[in-house]
Amino acid sequence: MDTLVYGLVTGIFFGFFLQKGRVVRYDKQVGALLLKDMTILKFMLTTIIVGMVGIHLLHDMGLVRFRVIPLTFGPNLIGGLLFGVGWGFVGYCPGTVGGALGEGRWDALWAILGMLAGAALYAEAFPLLRDNVLTWGRFEVRTLPQLLGLSHWVVIPVFVVGIIYLFKWFEKKNL
Repeated sequence: MDTLVYGLVTGIFFGFFLQKGRVVRYDKQVGALLLKDMTILKFMLTTIIVGMVGIHLLHDMGLVRFRVIPLTFGPNLIGGLLFGVGWGFVGYCPGTVGGALGEGRWDALWAILGMLAGAALYAEAFPLLRDNVLTWGRFEVRTLPQLLGLSHWVVIPVFVVGIIYLFKWFEKKNL
């Protein structure tokens, strides 16, 4: 039960920050798709940085375990294409559609129904995909620190500094 409560509280905070960051706004979604407004990308990269540091701290303290899954190009390629087409078609991504509905944008309901229909279709197609598409381009489980032979506490700060410089470049270009 504690896990569900933590998930609920975390979800409420995440939704709050989505709304405060204005990333649930349609104009921000379109701006991201046209590469004219990097608000959503900045939000996502900030979330990745916080999550990356947090999960590694929790792992190092022995509070969580990693379950790194293998990189497989087939599902990533097809999933990415479907994600992009859906985002472009409805103007919402799965992370922002709930926030948009929460703000009273009823058009977001169509996106949610589309995601549910897509999930149902995937569940039905899974037996056919499991031994085909879902295995295309499968690589051994590796993390970037493992590939580089470095501690994650060497790789993470380099990544964070790179993101900070990217943010500065976005600001310089008014993105």
